[in-house]
Amino acid sequence: MPNKRVVIIGAVALGPKVACRLKRLLPDAEVILIDQEEYISYGGCGIPYFISGDISDVRELMSTSFHMIRNTEFFEKTKGVHARNRTRALSINRTAKTIRVRDLLTGKEEDISYDQLVLATGSLPNRLCVPGEDLPGVMHVTDLKSAIAVKEYISTGRVEKAVIIGAKAVGCEMAEALSDLWGIDTTILGNRDQILPGILDRQMARMVQMHMKEKGVDVHLNEAVKEITKGDGEHALRVITSRQNLDADLVITSVGVRPNSELARDAGLLVSPRGAIVVNRRLQTSDPDIYAGGDCIEVMHLVTGKSMFLPQGSLANRQGRVIGTNLAGGFSTFNGVVGSFSVKVFDLGVASTGISAQTALNEGFDAVQTLVVQADRAHFYPTQDLMYLQLVVDRKTRRLLGAQGIAHNGDALVGRINAIAAMLPYRPTLDDLSNMEVAYSPPFASALDIVNATANTAENILDGYNKPVDVEEFEKCFLSEEPNDTICLDVRGPANAAPFVARFGEKWVNIPQETLNQRMSEVPKDKRLFVICNSGVRSYEALRQLEHAGICEALNVQGGVAALKKSGILKLNGEAQEEEGSE
Repeated sequence: MPNKRVVIIGAVALGPKVACRLKRLLPDAEVILIDQEEYISYGGCGIPYFISGDISDVRELMSTSFHMIRNTEFFEKTKGVHARNRTRALSINRTAKTIRVRDLLTGKEEDISYDQLVLATGSLPNRLCVPGEDLPGVMHVTDLKSAIAVKEYISTGRVEKAVIIGAKAVGCEMAEALSDLWGIDTTILGNRDQILPGILDRQMARMVQMHMKEKGVDVHLNEAVKEITKGDGEHALRVITSRQNLDADLVITSVGVRPNSELARDAGLLVSPRGAIVVNRRLQTSDPDIYAGGDCIEVMHLVTGKSMFLPQGSLANRQGRVIGTNLAGGFSTFNGVVGSFSVKVFDLGVASTGISAQTALNEGFDAVQTLVVQADRAHFYPTQDLMYLQLVVDRKTRRLLGAQGIAHNGDALVGRINAIAAMLPYRPTLDDLSNMEVAYSPPFASALDIVNATANTAENILDGYNKPVDVEEFEKCFLSEEPNDTICLDVRGPANAAPFVARFGEKWVNIPQETLNQRMSEVPKDKRLFVICNSGVRSYEALRQLEHAGICEALNVQGGVAALKKSGILKLNGEAQEEEGSE
């Protein structure tokens, strides 16, 4: 009986993982990898760091952990896999079980037979669909070839100004890559009202945007690109938006990707309305002899219970192992995702899992969001820094729906988000997170970790003990130019409060929390109170004291002054610094 032949179309992330897993389990299987590009099996998520110079040599993205280059020769000699690059798959004949391919160097076409087939065709960059998007100097960075082209273009020294169209993750990463190392004057254009839409809620996204502004990146939101034209001579290009004209020497388009499913569709396989290949939990397509995974398929979101498109290299690798196991005769399933995500934006780590508050509302949940600002390790430990962590919960069931956060110690943040992500498939409640066991040592965590503290805060809000106001509502009400009766009750020490009292006068009242019971008569009784401290902890204590005294028209500013500063809402010179993590 001849050995099984498995053909894999696509050799970046999922394809090589399938091939290597299968060969380990079935060494006698004949495995053929086909890819139309020159470069195969590379770390695509490292592209921004290659452009920035953090990764100096492109071969590092193509190398194994033991420094072997993953090229066709590597797969042939080391893995026993026949890899054919610069070979395009043209069509699939499911009846004959053959694939028509073309050698892109010679133009020769041939049919390759298969017993089982894997589609790892990935995704395609979306087009802007505006005049001028094909001009020289308008580029994208969706694969290694395009990344090399961008870096070579920048290296010519002709790029002084760059415009990035798209304010999602890749756009933010590219802004850092261009401005941080190369010193390029960089602008991001987004057509939504925030950066990182769908990943972060508005108040968290605002903090990230403020950080980018501090690093010299201009961010313009709610702007649609109308046209790209040649420049007037000083700069090569001009981007015309719904609001302004921007000169540029380089334009990078980063407006998302779509599933590359044309082969599957033409072969009669089931494809979803959004264009992704439909698979079952074993990652089989509507043809049981054809599997698919990675950026060309839909996956089940385990929080919403709906299918979604989530292009991520980490998913492709995990799905590749599932497919390899099943091809070898095993039984493995990929049950779905909770949508975990992380990105580095200059000095900030940004991470999320589950769904945002806005998505939760759209999905019919009675969503409540809770923001806590706390030290990421013991407040007395020298390397501690503030972490901003937000939970999204359902008010009726107290089910945890998602979490997101930012922190300068990004690895500490990602560790917390990963812990929450591991719980989400099991429909955890706030009680589960409040009592989640966390390994404690002062260099790594607080005795009451921020994940526990945030769950506790959410419980207090749902129970009616903590009545919050977020930073956007604070800005709308307290900083409004229209007259209103809102007063800030600052329960920090006098040195911290003094600059705010000086700026806002009678609208900013300072009574330290530890003296509040004795000075309750000084609290304005006929005003709406926003109670504030550095991070929201002492202000919660003060809120309980006020309610006990019969003063119920008071709200606690979530995240306190730390959140207001991080959002760019309050910036005062000369303010005394207090140990915010000690509250």
